[in-house]
Amino acid sequence: MFASKRLGKELMKVQSTLPPGITLVAAPDLKEWLMDIRVLDANPIYLDQIYRLRFRFTQSYPIEAPEVTFTSCNDPPRPIPMHPHIYSNGIICLDLLGTAGWSPVQNVESICMSIQSMLTGNTKNERPPGDEEVVRSQQRPKNMRFNYDDLTV
Repeated sequence: MFASKRLGKELMKVQSTLPPGITLVAAPDLKEWLMDIRVLDANPIYLDQIYRLRFRFTQSYPIEAPEVTFTSCNDPPRPIPMHPHIYSNGIICLDLLGTAGWSPVQNVESICMSIQSMLTGNTKNERPPGDEEVVRSQQRPKNMRFNYDDLTV
């Protein structure tokens, strides 16, 4: 009940105003939303690219973080960005999305802005260590245990 009320309010807000570089693509229900983000500076790794995020919400939102992953599509083209904290299957290693870093004051907009900032500050055109194993394991992000001690990215 609370998740629906909160998501309804958030949806009204994102349909009317979002920061530059963030766009609502689809929100057919209160369980899954698609958002497009782009990096606003001249970072050569992400220049002229738009990336798609999939948000999946449970009834425990906002007490529990949504599952947020990058998703690729061909029309229009939306690749999975290269980043040392983004696996090639779209899983994002970001403390904000885990139980230790999540706070119910966060919302879809603040998550998009955090991911946008994470991309903006990146200088490494590489995947995280263990990318192939993570992709092969086919785990959901909520079932993974990340080590958030890499402050170099």
